[in-house]
Amino acid sequence: MEILIKPWKEAELEAFLVRQEVFIREQGVPAELELDKFDPSAAHALANLNGRCIGTGRLVDLGNRQAQIGRMAVLAQFRNQGVGRQVLEMLIDLAKSQEFESIVLHSQVSAIPFYEKLGFQAQGPTYDEAGIAHRNMILVLSK
Repeated sequence: MEILIKPWKEAELEAFLVRQEVFIREQGVPAELELDKFDPSAAHALANLNGRCIGTGRLVDLGNRQAQIGRMAVLAQFRNQGVGRQVLEMLIDLAKSQEFESIVLHSQVSAIPFYEKLGFQAQGPTYDEAGIAHRNMILVLSK
């Protein structure tokens, strides 16, 4: 498996197929909420196995040396095999290389332990996003 970083123009088809399966079909997120204004400017990580995209995530520059990781998704048959971890590690490394000071994300409550393993800390209350309980998390890269 390899993790590639691509701009949206090159990642759109593969990333959207994974996101459509995970978020729209599995989790019931409304299709109109899945693609947003951040996709065109984000760096997209694609986990490819034998020429097939099986996982994805993105890194968005929020300004003020802060980035946001989002749209983390792995196809069901490839979960719990380290794919998501490798995508997340690649996005963290990318943020470090671009000298961001911190990374934030909106974690589904069920995924909080996954992010905590790589140093993210939950912040603030639980809230609803697209009908799913979420909580903000942050990883400080430098002070």
